[in-house]
Amino acid sequence: MSVREPAPLIVDVLTLFPEVFPPVFGTSILGRAQREGRFSPRIVDIRDFAEDRHRTVDDEPYGGGSGMVLKVEPIFRALVHVLGGEGAFERWAELPKPERRPPVILLTPQGRPFTQSEARRLANFDRLVLLCGHYEGVDERVREHLVSEELSLGDFVLTGGELAAMVVVDAVVRLRPGVLGNEASPAEESFSEGLLEYPQYTRPPEFRGWAVPDVLRSGDHGEIARWRKRESLRRTLERRPALLLGRAFSLEEVELLADIARSSPELAARVRALALPPLPPKRRRVGPERPWAFS
Repeated sequence: MSVREPAPLIVDVLTLFPEVFPPVFGTSILGRAQREGRFSPRIVDIRDFAEDRHRTVDDEPYGGGSGMVLKVEPIFRALVHVLGGEGAFERWAELPKPERRPPVILLTPQGRPFTQSEARRLANFDRLVLLCGHYEGVDERVREHLVSEELSLGDFVLTGGELAAMVVVDAVVRLRPGVLGNEASPAEESFSEGLLEYPQYTRPPEFRGWAVPDVLRSGDHGEIARWRKRESLRRTLERRPALLLGRAFSLEEVELLADIARSSPELAARVRALALPPLPPKRRRVGPERPWAFS
């Protein structure tokens, strides 16, 4: 019995600058995913849906102020086009925003932060529509009636939503089945388990006196896995400790954090802030009852 290939991820991108996408979408993992039929981008120029000979897509804001605002009409017509016509749009618009398929996502600094968990959620869809904001933003009626949700890359402002759309597409496509050659790869990357990724090394084993850790060349897969987990916890504790707050730690992780805490007073203080439970007696190492609670 043959295994059915997953449907390709179709991504419609509504933009004022369609020329910036092909070089990115045609390169590396995204390019390979296209060639293998796992990713199908459709770039839509919003200007094609303007109705005047100047292809006007923006206008001055009501009430005055600097900058220009993207008009609702060309965005509406572009969305009707990608959804398959007026009838398809009306059926889509009748649904509550969380139930609309495909979701129409506005890339804007005002949106919900885009995280790895958001990428995993979006990877479950077989089609996405991304709307790239520009200028001083979009007419509010776009947000109210034409957009399902809004996403932001962070607390900073870009010239437009095109770069944000590229980031979202890259993060989502790589999580689709079959896109990465090694299915374990996305599960081992930073944030996939709520942790930063462990350090990586390759040949040569030594360069200018900088040596690869012995454990990674030992061939002991159990110890290698434990080292990687420890270093992933250490790196997260050092660089992004907030990621660990509220985490449900395994017994192994509690033990590894106890080891990490012994290495540095600063890390010990950060481990204490996690309010970890004590290790069970049979797992507890020699030392005080809470081996990470140094004075």
